[in-house]
Amino acid sequence: MSHAVFFGENGALDDDQDLLELYRKNRRVFELFLNSVQSDFLSAKELNTGVPSVVHSVRSRIKDDHHFLSKVKRKRAIGREINPGNLFDEITDFAGIRVLHLYQDQFSEINKFIQSKVKRKHWRLLEKPIAYTWDPESVAYFKSFRVATSVKESYYTSVHYLIAPANQERDGVCCEIQVRTLFEEAWGEIDHSINYPDKTESFANIEQLRVLSKLVSTGSRLADSIFKIHKKG
Repeated sequence: MSHAVFFGENGALDDDQDLLELYRKNRRVFELFLNSVQSDFLSAKELNTGVPSVVHSVRSRIKDDHHFLSKVKRKRAIGREINPGNLFDEITDFAGIRVLHLYQDQFSEINKFIQSKVKRKHWRLLEKPIAYTWDPESVAYFKSFRVATSVKESYYTSVHYLIAPANQERDGVCCEIQVRTLFEEAWGEIDHSINYPDKTESFANIEQLRVLSKLVSTGSRLADSIFKIHKKG
C-alpha cells in the first residue's frame, strides 16, 4: 500500500512541526470521511433496530496535534522513519470509529455490514481485517468469518478494519474501524488510562489488567449465553 502526500508542498520537511503542518492541511479531508462513515453506521436500519439493537453506540475521533506528535515519537522510538513521503503510510489512525455492541454474536451483523459496503464499492479495505484476542474460543469464532487473529502482549481485545473511500481522488484518506463489545470497551478505557501515551512499568498493574481481560471475556461469553437462552423463549 503506497500513499502519496496530498496537498503537500515540494521539498523536504524534516522536523516534527513541518509534519504536523502537513497533517493539519489534510485533516479536514479525514474529518469528512470520518463523518460519512459514522453516519453510515448510525443510519443503517439493520444495525439500529430491535431490542437490543446490533450497534449499541458509535464513538469517533480525529487525532489532535498532541496525539499526532506522540504517535510520531513512538514510531521513531521503535526505529520507523517518518517523513513527508510516508507520513500517511506509517500513520493510518488519524480518523477512528469505534463501534460498540452488547455481546459477541452481534459481531456477525456488523462484519456483514462492513463487507457489504466494500462489495458495493462504497469503501475499500486497505488491509485485511484483524481480530486482536488472546481467547482461544474467540480465535475460532473470528476465523469462522475469515478474520485473521493476533495476540497482543497486553491482552488487548478488538477487531480492526482499515478502510478508504472506494473511489477517492486523493490517496491517503482512510479511517480505522474498531469493533468491540461493551465489556471490551470498559477494559480498553481502563488500559488506555494507565498505558497511554506511556506504558506503565508497574508489574501489579500489568497483571491486574490481564486478570481483568479474562473477566471481560467471561462477561462477554455470559452475555452471549443470556441472549441465546432469551431468544429461545
